[in-house]
Amino acid sequence: MALLREPILETRDLVKAFKGFVAVDGVSLCVRRGEIHALIGPNGAGKTTFFNLLTKFLQPTSGAILYRGTDITREQPADIARRGIVRSFQICAVFPHLTALENVRVALQRVVGSSFQFWRSARSLSQLHGRAIQLLAEVRLEDWASTLAADLSYGRKRALELATTLALEPELLLLDEPTQGLGHEDVARVAQLIKHVAAHRTVLMVEHNMNVVASIADTISVLQRGRVIAAGTYDKVARDPQVIEAYMGTASTKLAGSG
Repeated sequence: MALLREPILETRDLVKAFKGFVAVDGVSLCVRRGEIHALIGPNGAGKTTFFNLLTKFLQPTSGAILYRGTDITREQPADIARRGIVRSFQICAVFPHLTALENVRVALQRVVGSSFQFWRSARSLSQLHGRAIQLLAEVRLEDWASTLAADLSYGRKRALELATTLALEPELLLLDEPTQGLGHEDVARVAQLIKHVAAHRTVLMVEHNMNVVASIADTISVLQRGRVIAAGTYDKVARDPQVIEAYMGTASTKLAGSG
């Protein structure tokens, strides 16, 4: 059914070259509304560069990016965020000496137009309290609302980062290696959180853990040397000869167990 949904994000022949080295080489990708779309590939395939192009940390050499049918290729990062495209990063980014609740409340200040006004009184921010608790509950952290971020497990820090990202009210959520550095139990927890929060949002994620990709992704695109070599369901791409060769050059069963 996901294939019947309308596109929310498209790239057309997107290219990024660095002094002769082509990191992204003619990528045409379609992310459909309401799906979890995973972008996978070996190290150096161009996945993070592609994300940087989408969020305008880099400008493309050529090609186009369309969001909800509008060409956003030359827009600035702030414009992209205002459109509802919000990104998380590989490195967990929370304020360690603030509580989980305070971290989410800081993110909510952006929504109400008072970003980074740390000097505001707690009373003046009370209007944000209820929504912050709701967001913590969405990522199963309501019981840790008063805990300093520094004292949370790494997996819960990643969940907190997800809550602060959701505070920005994304329509399209870009997740860059959301399970990187997590232990087995935390990987499973974060994967289920992504599936949960994707119920009313679209998610495009770069992910190295194939078990996570197999369990939650509706559509998978595979990059190798900056090009898309396969796209479709997990079962389809796992059997693609180019994908098998890109990962290990042997049996497809290894792809299913890698990560």
